Amino acid sequence: MLSFLKIRHLALVEDVTWELGDGLLAVTGETGAGKSIIVGALKLILGERADRSLIRSGEDACTVEARFHLKNTRLVDQILAETGVEPCQDGELLIKRSVTINGANKQFVNCSPVTLQVLKSLGEQLVDLHGPHDHQSLNSQDRQLEMLDKYAGIEARASDYSSAWKAWREALSELHHLESSERASEQQMDMLRFQVTEISDANLKPDEEDELETRHRISANAARLTEICGQLMLRLGDGEQGLQAVLREVTRLANDLERIDPSTSALFDGLHSAQVELQELESSVQDYVDDIETDPSELDQLDKRLTVIQTLKRKYGSTIAEIIAYHDDAAQKLGRMENRGEELDKLRTLVSAKRQIVDKTAASLSKERAKHAPKLAKEITTHLADLGFQRSVFEVRLVPHSEPARFGAEEVDFHFAPNPGEPQKPLRLTASSGEMSRVLLAVKSALATQDAVPLLVFDEIDANVGGSIAEAVGRKMSELGSTHQVIAITHFPQVASLASSHYVVTKEVEKDRTRSQIHSVEGEARIEELTRMLGGNPKSARIHAESLLAGTP
Repeated sequence: MLSFLKIRHLALVEDVTWELGDGLLAVTGETGAGKSIIVGALKLILGERADRSLIRSGEDACTVEARFHLKNTRLVDQILAETGVEPCQDGELLIKRSVTINGANKQFVNCSPVTLQVLKSLGEQLVDLHGPHDHQSLNSQDRQLEMLDKYAGIEARASDYSSAWKAWREALSELHHLESSERASEQQMDMLRFQVTEISDANLKPDEEDELETRHRISANAARLTEICGQLMLRLGDGEQGLQAVLREVTRLANDLERIDPSTSALFDGLHSAQVELQELESSVQDYVDDIETDPSELDQLDKRLTVIQTLKRKYGSTIAEIIAYHDDAAQKLGRMENRGEELDKLRTLVSAKRQIVDKTAASLSKERAKHAPKLAKEITTHLADLGFQRSVFEVRLVPHSEPARFGAEEVDFHFAPNPGEPQKPLRLTASSGEMSRVLLAVKSALATQDAVPLLVFDEIDANVGGSIAEAVGRKMSELGSTHQVIAITHFPQVASLASSHYVVTKEVEKDRTRSQIHSVEGEARIEELTRMLGGNPKSARIHAESLLAGTP
């Protein structure tokens, strides 16, 4: 249940702390006192869009805090786990929302920041708001189906079906994707085959490019290299300008010097080795010249090979290593695609097997739904009669799908004819706000032991009904109070007198500022509030108020 609600700077509220009990809680007060602020605060907690005009005049922000105590936190904890928020501790869930004048809004669950979508998801598990607003679960066919499944006690089976349906759809989607891409795949396979063949035919070697470029440079410059080597050999040879001739003259002079002064012999020890090295250097240059290729055909072959490599680099990578890696990857893709037929066969078999599971589970669900739908309709009709629809018709229709859908082989549509002679139409298109609220009471009464939403809020659903109907509405809400926490915002003393707790919203003016407050009334204070609500002669109204309370169960 909702055990605590704190509202600050929301509309006429400056600072209100409301501690709630269980059962049926009546909220009353004069028109304009601010009863609707409670609904507004709950809407903020439920993640509905905030209107900055709700912020109290002169303030920068408004905040709402709520504390719920839950007997079963499984569904709530599942939502929190998906969001990364700590689960409930000892069944306690804390929600806080702040709305600022500059639009910097914040929301927290168990002290962790969350999105509005998380609040909405939680709100669907915590509160049903009903009255002159659009937050009505009966308008949703998915929720109607959920209600039938709860009544039939097949929620676990419905969950198993949803899992099977999801697995089937995923496999089917994968199959469709593979089949629909068949033509594109054929084109892609042709391209991959061409690429693999083109690279394979090139027979690339990882380090060949540097070697080819060196050979090409030598072959392209053969004439110049030969010319340079000729000059070198001229300088190294025995001719007049050759180093070897000069070195022989140096040797002759050194020998003459040594004969005159033997001590100079050590100065020229390296002359002989220098002569040998010059001869070897000349021989090496000659060998290098002999190895220079001047065949134009070889240069042409080198040109063609380098062109092949450059072409492949433009297509597949900036280096030979990258081209080879591209080839290997393309070959693997081609191999997988060439085996696509086997993959398609596997997927078709998988889809068929999963569809069989879906069909089997759906048939079981459909059987139970068909069995319990008329029972639920009959029970709701009985409760509707108690609420003033003496001759109404209510039907829980099952509408089959052509293909299995997310929640089964059929959808549910509640049909309703409030008056005799009128055709049945979908409830969401037929019932007025007041009728919808009474239908909801009937549905909630039929599902009292199965419905897991702990808090029901009825905002003046007794509007436009007579005194006897208002009392019937009050008694139904009181009955619901045995299995749910019910907040009834009402103008009817017949309803308020049946509540287990009674709260009054008042409006006070202090220092030229209006403030709304909420407080519990008991005993004499409660009699006075019922007397005010009854109006008319104060004395007879008080007697009537006392009689209403005396008849409270």
